[in-house]
Amino acid sequence: MNQELKKQGNEKLLIIMMLTVTLSSMSILLFNFVLPQISKEFQLTNSQVSWVTSAYTLLYGIGTAIYGKLADRYKLKNLLIFGLLLFAFASILGFFSHSYWLLLVARCIQAAGAATIPATATLIPIRYFPLEKRGTAMGTVFIGTALGSALGPIVSSLVISIVDWRWLFCIPLLLLLTLPFYLKYLGDEKGTNTIIDWLGGGLLALSVAQILLGVTNNTLWFIGGIVFLVLFVYRIRLAKYPFIQPQLFKNKTYTSYLIMAFLVTGIGYSLFFLTPLFLADIQNLPVNFIGLAMVPAAAATALLNRQGGKIADAKGASMLFFIASSLLIVCFFLLSTFINASTVLIALFLIIGNVGQSFMMIVMSKSISITLPNEHSGVGMGLLMMQNFIAGSIAIGIYGKAVDMIGNSSWNPFNKLSIGATFSNIFFVLFVLHVIILIVYILSRRLYKKALN
Repeated sequence: MNQELKKQGNEKLLIIMMLTVTLSSMSILLFNFVLPQISKEFQLTNSQVSWVTSAYTLLYGIGTAIYGKLADRYKLKNLLIFGLLLFAFASILGFFSHSYWLLLVARCIQAAGAATIPATATLIPIRYFPLEKRGTAMGTVFIGTALGSALGPIVSSLVISIVDWRWLFCIPLLLLLTLPFYLKYLGDEKGTNTIIDWLGGGLLALSVAQILLGVTNNTLWFIGGIVFLVLFVYRIRLAKYPFIQPQLFKNKTYTSYLIMAFLVTGIGYSLFFLTPLFLADIQNLPVNFIGLAMVPAAAATALLNRQGGKIADAKGASMLFFIASSLLIVCFFLLSTFINASTVLIALFLIIGNVGQSFMMIVMSKSISITLPNEHSGVGMGLLMMQNFIAGSIAIGIYGKAVDMIGNSSWNPFNKLSIGATFSNIFFVLFVLHVIILIVYILSRRLYKKALN
């Protein structure tokens, strides 16, 4: 009886976590659509107002690794409640912001609080569900990401059409409604009593921050990031209690999956970054219709995510990887070949790609979680979340420069039209990259099985 009640409690915890991730994902996107209004009100340049979103993303990405490490030592319940309360406080502060610096401070504090959410979202399936149910649990949690992506633009447009943009800060306050459920269903498990190397954590944060700034702003930041990364590596090799155990990177299975996750995440960002651009340039869609064209893909992903997790549990992560990789290969090939097709067809292609990308993230998360010992699960999954942001920032920088290149002819032999050649070429390269990734994955699995025999 107690076991059954615990199981029901874990399922309820999973649903609450999914809703939390939904609101968190929405918060990342909400202010992207009101930057022109903020810029006009505070008389800011484009580079100045962009910090409203870039500062949030920067701290959010760094925070996932920091909280992941803290989760190995402190109660997950305490960390999450602290983060949600900090997020709520910052939202109230932002609502009353009547100067740009206060708005920026509010967004930074929001990010510092919200960063607990992705760290917790990956750890709940690991700590509260057995291995044979972990894929389904992760698929359920990731539904929140898809829902947040779909609802973010819609909610933002609806709010600013009725009231002032500051009311967007009220939406994250809904997270306070989840606190009683976390108090009830999250356990009081403690981590290990290890000393946290704050100097090492600071060096990691500085290296990541400067690398991200180097990608989006000035190359000198990138050089500074590499210097701090070298210092971080030096620190974890010498410290008695390093922020990240060097043995974690000696785990070849973990590092290989981390590298693969970096690549597929970077490729996947093309669906979110390039789609609005080519829908505007090639399809000539107005801004409000661009958001609507992307909603079916997010909705389909939300509906199918749990099924993807069930496939990973029943058939194995390799089967889901093959399905996800096939969907992405088909999506990028179709986008490259029919870049100037009707908007309805493009929306269908995006459904295939978004579902494939979400399935791929379930595979990466479950596969990486299996390679981690319990005492390193927090920081190990935190690094996965952090590198997703790094991969995305680098990929967006590359895609931004690639779009500026004028393509007169298509590299895809099945597309002879010059219309949208630049976008067609980018998607064709991504198609080829995913074919290579699938081949490498199949060969590595065969070598692994031979080694076992």
